[in-house]
Amino acid sequence: MRILVTGGAGFIGSEFVRQQLGADPTAQITVFDKLTYSGVEENLAPVASLPGYRFVQGDICDPEAVDRVMAGHDVVVHFAAESHVDRSIAGAGPFVLTNVVGTQVLLDAARQHGVGRFVHVSTDEVYGSIDEGSWTEEWPLRPNSPYSASKAGSDLLALAYHRTHGMDVVVTRCSNNYGHYQFPEKVIPLFTTNLIDGLKVPLYGEGGNIRDWLHVSDHCRGIDLVMRGGRAGEVYNIGGGTEVTNKELTGLLLDAAGAGWDMVEHVEDRKGHDLRYSLDISKIRTELGYEPQVRFEDGLAATIAWYRDNRAWWEPLKAKAALEK
Repeated sequence: MRILVTGGAGFIGSEFVRQQLGADPTAQITVFDKLTYSGVEENLAPVASLPGYRFVQGDICDPEAVDRVMAGHDVVVHFAAESHVDRSIAGAGPFVLTNVVGTQVLLDAARQHGVGRFVHVSTDEVYGSIDEGSWTEEWPLRPNSPYSASKAGSDLLALAYHRTHGMDVVVTRCSNNYGHYQFPEKVIPLFTTNLIDGLKVPLYGEGGNIRDWLHVSDHCRGIDLVMRGGRAGEVYNIGGGTEVTNKELTGLLLDAAGAGWDMVEHVEDRKGHDLRYSLDISKIRTELGYEPQVRFEDGLAATIAWYRDNRAWWEPLKAKAALEK
């Protein structure tokens, strides 16, 4: 099986590539990545010397580049996306272009080249916010940020190509990911690296927003199950089963750093901030045997330790991001 992984130098995409090649070093995988601010080719260094690995730098919005790289592949696993909510609030244009138009360019090329399966990786944020209970895959889409709206659009486009053209498309929607190699603008690496450097951490509002946390390795195991056994035209939720308020998460990170609440700076809440996310994972559990394997306590401890041990990875990224603001 020859797999094309878009956005494979990013946080989740690189974990998927490392996981696939770790399980089968002879696998044939092409990574296609633009290497924007959050795409780091170094993330793929552990597998870059394997014979089945190939890296191609390119933009999913470029039809000619996509056409060239698509040829000869059996499966597309599509991670490439603009994904930071705050950036989408500041400017929605890149999110619509990459997440919607880029997905359309990929779908057209995959159809033209007769690709066997197209796995579209999405987010629980397309559902909006839920006060109680958990979202099933049939839940209406009610996105509340430009980011989640662009992902909802790409989801619907991917599913439309299945219904209109008969393409073998499957969609996954995940809860909040965490783990090693996550770009340090996201909450866990941002707070962890700030505290390592003795800097305060910015907590939105009173920190009452609730998220379901999913270790990136569990997420990628779920994607693999869907890639190999999911039903065409279906959506599969992939969750971690650990709901934590942002304030509770902050407390855990402070404790791990030996810091007190004086290191917290309460900042104005994000516009349109969703209160709670919660995924029902009954479908992927029943159909494909998925279960999250990484306990949140263990995964969080390992993640914090990784950032402590890998300053050389994250420090230049934070410095570059600060200069770009």
